[in-house]
Amino acid sequence: MNPAFRLLLLLVSSLFVAGAAAGGDAPLATRQPRDVSVHGEARVDDWFWLRERDNPAVRAHLLAEAAYTEAWFAPLQPLRQQLYQEMLARIEQSDQTVPVRQGRWWNSQRTLAGQQYPVLVRQRAVGPERRYDPQAPEQLLLDLNRLAEGRKFLKVQGVQASPDGRLLAYALDETGARDFRLQVRDIDGARDLPWRREGTAEGAPQWSADGRYLFYLTHNAAKRVHQLWRHAVRGSTPDRLVFEEKDELFNLQLSASADGRQLFLTSLSKDTSQVWRLDATRPTGVWRSVLPRRDGMQYFAEHHGGRLLLRVDDHKPNFRLVSLPLGARSLRAARELIAARPDQNLESLTVFRRHLVVGVRAGGKLGLRVLPLGSGAPRDIGFDEVIHRAQVEPGQNLEFDSDTLRFSYQSMTTPPSVIDHSLSRASSQVRKVQPVPGYDASRYASERVWAKAADGTRVPVSLLYAKARRGAGAQPLLLYGYGAYGIPSDARFDAALLSLLDRGVVFAVAHVRGGGDLGRGWYLDGKLARKMNSFTDFIACADALVREGWTRPAQLIATGGSAGGLLMGGVVNLRPELFKAVVMEVPFVDVINTMLDESLPLTTEEFIEWGNPKVEAQYRWMRAYSPYDNLNPGAYPAILALTALNDSQVPYWEPAKYVAKLRTLKTDANPLLFDINLDAGHGGASGRFDALGEQAKVHAFMLQQWGLAAR
Repeated sequence: MNPAFRLLLLLVSSLFVAGAAAGGDAPLATRQPRDVSVHGEARVDDWFWLRERDNPAVRAHLLAEAAYTEAWFAPLQPLRQQLYQEMLARIEQSDQTVPVRQGRWWNSQRTLAGQQYPVLVRQRAVGPERRYDPQAPEQLLLDLNRLAEGRKFLKVQGVQASPDGRLLAYALDETGARDFRLQVRDIDGARDLPWRREGTAEGAPQWSADGRYLFYLTHNAAKRVHQLWRHAVRGSTPDRLVFEEKDELFNLQLSASADGRQLFLTSLSKDTSQVWRLDATRPTGVWRSVLPRRDGMQYFAEHHGGRLLLRVDDHKPNFRLVSLPLGARSLRAARELIAARPDQNLESLTVFRRHLVVGVRAGGKLGLRVLPLGSGAPRDIGFDEVIHRAQVEPGQNLEFDSDTLRFSYQSMTTPPSVIDHSLSRASSQVRKVQPVPGYDASRYASERVWAKAADGTRVPVSLLYAKARRGAGAQPLLLYGYGAYGIPSDARFDAALLSLLDRGVVFAVAHVRGGGDLGRGWYLDGKLARKMNSFTDFIACADALVREGWTRPAQLIATGGSAGGLLMGGVVNLRPELFKAVVMEVPFVDVINTMLDESLPLTTEEFIEWGNPKVEAQYRWMRAYSPYDNLNPGAYPAILALTALNDSQVPYWEPAKYVAKLRTLKTDANPLLFDINLDAGHGGASGRFDALGEQAKVHAFMLQQWGLAAR
């Protein structure tokens, strides 16, 4: 952020803190009417001008909002600090991940006390078995703390070692706006090569089999990932554009097969995909289409033994698994390995020489199924907890010829764990449970209940609470929801929540339609013309929790972020009296205006998620729930809206406009706060301690609303 801008913020903030003591008024943005009528409906947007980021008046208003929020929080500073210290005490500050073998090396990450970011290191494997020796000397790959020096934000992604282990590709985002700079490091020389590429996209680059070429993706001004490039690591040959996706509904993804023999380029929209493959030993060769693009059909490719393995959703709504000859161009040549079923979805595929491992979602849980490629029947890896999440994470299994599957496991009461599972012996070994100092899992419990939606659909709700604080009557409850893109709200352990649970708060997750919690059909029932189901599902969950005695409206706080912020904005318009307070993080609330502007990131590609308001029928269903367009005079609960200035996914002006408009309509005295991080993007602060500070601030707001600030 500009130093002069920061100084101005401090000055304005000090004035508001002084004004708060004297009962200072909330900022009111000036009205500058703009006609945004569409389809014969007269619409005037008085705050459209807040999009003008470089307008001094916009800057002044954002500063005033930030200062007003800081002034409101000033009396809660001791509570914020107490919460921060509680959260900090639950972090094992000096820690190391379980090493992962890749060729002749074992890779891991270390964090050190007081440092915001991890350090990436590797150690040479020992002996012909390539064993791990914890005493082997470490070689530094990347120190993110050094890279972050002098910066307010840092994100590193796409870290990929070359096949010979001599070079390391990695990409840096220094603003949070998802503009990455791709670089290549000589590991032994501990220096970056002169070449670098600005404006590369999220996602890992991929090396050719000989390590002479690096393939990477770039995006356009609207952040649509649309181009594949090939870079010759040695020499001065200009980078070559290999492929460009012209269809604005599609984004590109790049991956490599587990055996290292194929590279895959996937062009993906919200309901359709097409894959091209390249022999990794022929990097300048031709990328060949696997199957032709077919509207409404998605498929994803892997390779094994000269055949392709495809997860494909041609038998709707869920995916099945098939094997296809390498040169086939039609599913008529496919051999089915796992059939599509309405009660299960196949969400991932991990390939080894002698086994396949499939991520299977059934009954609201994500589990793992092992398929031997020789003799033996398929089997599921069993777990004791009813509510859990077992998943193979990227980068956990880098050895194709291995009998060991590594996966992550967690639940609402079990911290993230790393488990090695013998595929041939069907036995598991817990390699690490993330240390949480002072945590005793036996003091907490989780359970699942079901709510009935307006159309009779049963919607699952997951609950978490401290056993000793669970009384017979209603108590403060935090209800979380998301419900979009088919992304499930799986069981996760969150150590920061313990500060709420220990104060008698119940945490709940509403698994509403629009997410993928119960499979692909659950997602389809909460998008486009059926998007209203997401909002009514959430309300049904809240009503059920009140009816069953878990809480009451005066104790109920709702929270969600991004598309979950859209959910918050929608439900608070439909049932404002149902909630004590609402927290909206980076909320997508200005649906119609955003989806009418095709120059913005995500707009065109998300026509298949929300609809295209230029089509009148689709405009009508979007207009029915758009939070900004449905604000009305009346009483609203307390609202905390959070955003970041560099957010390229949900621009800062969406919550800024929402708050500005609501200030002119609300008839209550409840706080309406707009909190803006001036140095981050969609995910908030990048450093682990800075992120804790943001969480402590939000929790302090909640506790104040529950009347628990003094406890």
